[in-house]
Parts: sequence; structure tokens; C-alpha cells
Amino acid sequence: MCRSKESFCMKRQHISSGFFFAILWMGLASAADAAKLPNILVIVADDLGYADVGFHGGKDIPTPHIDSLAASGTRFSSGYVSGPYCSPTRAGLLTGRYQQRFGHEFNPGGANKGLPLTETTIADRLQAAGYATGLVGKWHLGTDPKFHPLKRGFGEFFGFLAGHHTYFDKQEADIQRGTTKVTEPGYLTDAFGREAVSFIERHQNHPFFLYLAFNAVHTPLEADDDRLNAFSSIDATPRRTYAAMLSAMDDAIGKVLASLRETAQDENTLIFFISDNGGPTMPGTTINSSINAPLRGSKRTTLEGGIRVPFVVRWPGHVPAGAVYAHPVIQLDIQPTALAAAGVTIQPDWKLDGVNLLPFVTGQQKNIPHETLYWRLGEQNAVRHGEWKLVQYDLNVENHPTRGVTPKKLYRLTDDLGETHDLAADNPAKVQELDALWQAWNKELIQPLW
Repeated sequence: MCRSKESFCMKRQHISSGFFFAILWMGLASAADAAKLPNILVIVADDLGYADVGFHGGKDIPTPHIDSLAASGTRFSSGYVSGPYCSPTRAGLLTGRYQQRFGHEFNPGGANKGLPLTETTIADRLQAAGYATGLVGKWHLGTDPKFHPLKRGFGEFFGFLAGHHTYFDKQEADIQRGTTKVTEPGYLTDAFGREAVSFIERHQNHPFFLYLAFNAVHTPLEADDDRLNAFSSIDATPRRTYAAMLSAMDDAIGKVLASLRETAQDENTLIFFISDNGGPTMPGTTINSSINAPLRGSKRTTLEGGIRVPFVVRWPGHVPAGAVYAHPVIQLDIQPTALAAAGVTIQPDWKLDGVNLLPFVTGQQKNIPHETLYWRLGEQNAVRHGEWKLVQYDLNVENHPTRGVTPKKLYRLTDDLGETHDLAADNPAKVQELDALWQAWNKELIQPLW
């Protein structure tokens, strides 16, 4: 068809070929750029005691795989969460905002209670940036269909929606794959490890965001016989079962890390590890035999034992290995750190409360991430400003016969990590200074939605 206009046809073919190769090059370049984006893995333990991991001095429960994250990454010795309860902390984690700003101050329960639809999640933002997104484990941000993980930025989901779950499949079990209920024949912590490995293997050629939210070591205290037998040296039955449960989670994390190595993704994966709150050691919580020493207090309190948690970030070649970062950080920092690593520009109208931690841990930025951190759970409250902390906490901590909170107490955490010496009477000006900071922050918040 081109014989009569040979030169024109040759030119057209040349242009077409050039166009084809340009498109091909652009596609290959796009794929190469995508390959450079780091995977992001956020691992959350549930009700883990501060002293129960090896890198915080734990001795009776080996946690080699969790410890390996600290050995090959940076651990934060003043790592906090924005609430001493499961669901509020998760709301803050996924939004990068203090959850009290949008009314998610307490655990939701019942219809029409969950992470407000006005909020955008880290999964929403990374999915929009081209990431494959998945959640394995505990949701606890609303059970109504409108709150479902698949409607909050996650492309895949395997886990349960409520705040707790049995570890062995029983009649009341409610595990979902996507939105379909499934029967899980294995021990649930092992199943979560299996599903996380599957997600990693299936998405090894594309950047992914995986939120691996274990329900271990939350009650009920249930473990398989092999692991229980491995801890026969621990006489106390609750602690023995807790040890077996923590060991199972460590095993699952080990399999996830091995999968990253085997699929050549280890060097290109940014990993965070935290607990959602401190260990529950106080009556009024579901006690699991965890230990928070040297911290005082428990899950459900604004003392350090409720809000200071094991906290590690690992990214080979980008984050110092074996380092300890002493300045206060908070789980709200996970979203902006992950977005920065993924090349997502944070917009001012997102109003994130967290910061990108990467320039701080590498020393590129010499100031500190947060001058002040804040907490509110009903009448309980706290503010940390530098080395000082002003706090009102639950009277149950001191076995008080009535309900309520203590007067405001002042502690210098650098000298008194266990919060045993109240310095309020000797430092009224410091009390006034910190209280003014907290009051100003509190005015920015809304009333709890439930």
C-alpha cells in the first residue's frame, strides 16, 4: 500500500517505530522507577510488655527475630504511642494524626462506630502512589461494612475486624479473607505469618505496603503444646503461656524476614515495629502476664507503662544499624516517614501531627522531632516537654478505692523513668508551663464520638 509514496511510508514507519520504542522506554523507565520505591512493612504487636523483648533486657522469653530488627536498625528508647488503648493507637497510626482530633479517643463498640470516614489512611495514600496494599491481622477500627479495610485503602485483607480473637478456630471465630468468612485450621499467629509471607511473595516485583497487625500477645492466653513445652522452665502458668504466645509471634516475624531475604527484597524494605500500647498489668484490663519494668503503669494509663513501647525502624543503607535514638518519637511519625520514603509529597491540608524520622536518625537534621508530645484518655492526660512530664493518671494504679484520676504530678524522666518522685510541689512554674502547653493542645480537640 506504500509503493507509490515510498519515502513518505519509510518516514512514517520510522516515526511509528520511534514512537513505539519511546513508549516502550517510558514503560521500562516507569517500571524501573517503581522498582526503586521501597516496600513498607509495619508490624504491630498487641499488649506487648516493655521489658519482654530482648533488646529491652528481656531474659526469659527469647525474641531473636524481633531483636534482629533492632540490631540491624535503629531503636527508639523514648518511643511512644498516642494512646494507651488498642483502637485509638491504631487510628493515630493509620492517619498520622492525634486520634482525639477526630473523636476516636476510646475503643469503638457496636454499630456506626469506627475510624471516621473523614480521615484518610496511610493505605489510601500509598495505594494512590501505586503501591499494592494489604492488611494481615487485627483491624479494630469498626465492624460496619463502611469501615472495612477494603474501603480504607487496603487492596487485600486477611484477619478479623473486632478488638480481640481466639487463637484456635472455634465456633465463634470470625476470620475474613477480603469480606468472606473463612475457617482457619491453624494457630492464628502462625496463620498471620503465613499470610504475610504469601503477600510478600506475590508482590515481590511491585512496591508494597503491608500492615501486619498481630493480636499476640493480647488475651485470651492460648498457645500450642509444642511452644508451651518449650517454656516448661517457667513455673507460673500465665507467664508460661504468654511466653509461648510471644515466641510464636517472633517465629512469624522470622518467617516474614526470611521471605524478604529469599525474594531479594530485604535491602529495599522499610520496616517499623511497635506495640500498640504497654502491657496490661493492672486490674481493669485483660491482664496477660506482661512486664513493663522499669516503667510504672499499665495499658489504659497515661503513665510510661501505658504509652512508652518497644519501637524500631529498619531500612538497610538508609537507617543506622544497631543505633539507639534517645529523643522522643511517636507512632504518628510512621506515616510521614513512610510517605517520604515512597516519594509522596505531604500536603499541608493533611494536617499530620507526625514527622519524617529519616533525617533525624541519620543526623541530617540536628534538632529533635518533637519538642512536646500530648495524651488524653478521658480524665487521664499527660504532656511530655523535653525531660519533663506532667501527668494525671488512673487512681487504680495506686489501688485507690474510688474511681478517678490523681492530681497533676510532675516527673523528670531522665532521672526517674519509673515516675516515682513527684516534683510538682517543688516546681510550680514548670507545672504551670506544661499545663499551659497541654491546655492549648486540648482546645484543638473535639469531644469523643463515643
